[in-house]
Amino acid sequence: MSYTVLIPETLAPDAFKAAEGRNDIVFERFALSIAQSEFRARLGSVHAAILGLTPFADPELDAAPMLKVIARVGVGYDAIDVPALTRRGIPLMITGIANSVSVAEQALAFMFAFAKRIHDLNERVVTHRWMSRFENFPTDLFEKTVLIVGCGRIGSRMVKRCVALEMNTLVYDPFIQQDIIRGLGAQPVSDLDDAIVQADYVSIHCPKSQATLNLFDAKRLGLMKQGAVLINTARGGIVDEQALALALESGKLFGAGLDVYNNEPPETANPLLSLPQVISAPHMAGVTWEAWNRMAYIAVRNVIEVLDGKPNHEHTVNPQVYGAKAA
Repeated sequence: MSYTVLIPETLAPDAFKAAEGRNDIVFERFALSIAQSEFRARLGSVHAAILGLTPFADPELDAAPMLKVIARVGVGYDAIDVPALTRRGIPLMITGIANSVSVAEQALAFMFAFAKRIHDLNERVVTHRWMSRFENFPTDLFEKTVLIVGCGRIGSRMVKRCVALEMNTLVYDPFIQQDIIRGLGAQPVSDLDDAIVQADYVSIHCPKSQATLNLFDAKRLGLMKQGAVLINTARGGIVDEQALALALESGKLFGAGLDVYNNEPPETANPLLSLPQVISAPHMAGVTWEAWNRMAYIAVRNVIEVLDGKPNHEHTVNPQVYGAKAA
């Protein structure tokens, strides 16, 4: 028997190393610009699908009677209806820590960009304003207070890097044992609002859910320290973008580093796009060359392991489906 695996056209080349020697695996590519109706039409003979940000819910499941597994190239899955997959006994696979280091490095890069005034100082050189360099002093990260919201795969790596920079590192994550956070060299905090008033930098690394939707609304942004910097490499929707724009325009916040937006790409009228205090990236924090290949390789391996009946439970979002199949 052969298996058909639907893959995005941008899947990195290392993906196919995971299927070397497997003549029973047939890959079919789809364009990222594919209409959802056309995507559904491709699902009829598919046994597995590897997805980027393509939505997948009941309509897609109805169109895929032979489907055995869905795999994400990444760790987020807010575009996928997990309960719908679970009801039908289909596992959803993610790529574990494949891009965790990459996202943590991007968050740190945002911090350095603001602290060291990278854009401003470069501008002064190229516009021949060398002698104006004392108008905007860089600052140290050393001994500054950073609040890391979420201490999972990515957040924990961000913690290690901030501790190594000798920052006063606070961590808010009600789902992680405090001893684990202390073991990383950081200080656990139980109240987000109490911690936020202390932080020079706030870096968001929690998943998007009903509990974290607009977690940083106007009220919470108003609690932040005067001149603080907010960094979001997690998901759009965790920060109220209109409220963030107002906080930046008023001077309450010094800057924001955003790898994610509520709508991607953001609308041209989004006020954050025109603010000089914002440094943006097009949702690329977890997509370095190395991470792109790691994620692709693991995504294919995840699929093959499910098809072979040997799924990686640590990479499975809904492992209860395996129990259901056994029953």
